Amino acid sequence: MTEPGLPAVATADATAGRHCGLVAIVGRPNVGKSTLLNALVGQKVSITSRKAQTTRHRITGIRTLAESQFVFVDTPGFQTRHSAALNRNLNRTVQGVLADVDVVLLVVEAGRFGPDDAKVLALLPPAGEAGRPVILVANKLDEVHRRADLAPWLQSMQLRFPFAEFVPLSARKDADVQRLLEIVRPYLPEAPWLHEEDALTDRSERFLASELIREKLFRLTGDELPYTSTVVIEKFEEEGDLRRIAAAIVVERDAHKGMVIGAGGERLKRIGTEARTELESLLGAKVFLELWVKVRSGWADDEEHLRSYGYE
Repeated sequence: MTEPGLPAVATADATAGRHCGLVAIVGRPNVGKSTLLNALVGQKVSITSRKAQTTRHRITGIRTLAESQFVFVDTPGFQTRHSAALNRNLNRTVQGVLADVDVVLLVVEAGRFGPDDAKVLALLPPAGEAGRPVILVANKLDEVHRRADLAPWLQSMQLRFPFAEFVPLSARKDADVQRLLEIVRPYLPEAPWLHEEDALTDRSERFLASELIREKLFRLTGDELPYTSTVVIEKFEEEGDLRRIAAAIVVERDAHKGMVIGAGGERLKRIGTEARTELESLLGAKVFLELWVKVRSGWADDEEHLRSYGYE
């Protein structure tokens, strides 16, 4: 009831007309999923490197445009060549993500579709199930020398699966990324936003710190170091505009420890310097970073170690 002469208070839902949806980004290792996620969000939230299996966790990136909120979920590359507990864990992550999203982006390399891509495609639900569209993203278009060759390839892809859309692009070109956003937008269901308008990710600063250190580890060791290494944050303290971070780089063998440390400790020092510099930019704070290396034989095939290191 309102008092005479006073206007009625509007009761319409302030979120009416908004759209929000979970968009999974899936594909085999090294097709550019994390690069695409960062481009879609407009800021780095997922680490990248040439090493397969760089992404090991479900990474959420958020982009809000007008009345639409995209909640992108980057996934590890689906692993078909190794069967260690770590790989089984990563594959479960991929399959778990596919169970509860609104749209799927299957990322492949433009003009290429191999057995590993086919195994990822086989994971996808039948087209139209629960209204879940699958969009084929043909990435690395800038590396295709003869664009005319793409037409027959796209036709062959149409025969493999009833994709809702075909989007050839380069994740490194902003115009291509904006076009993909506009293609995905109509598939987002009408729903309240899940996050604040200015949110970029749901991951904590502590998590982002461990990932950035691992990125520098992979980039600076190249193919020398097996991918069975990880980073564990052992201290993360906030003191105003200062972050005190202590992290252990975990490897499986003593020989790997030497690779990480490098001659005279120079490689470990460089990993720390590059990680600290990027963390200060990302967090907007001064960072004091301590790094050391631990050997934990067989950790990547030990379920208990995986859980203690944060693998769901």
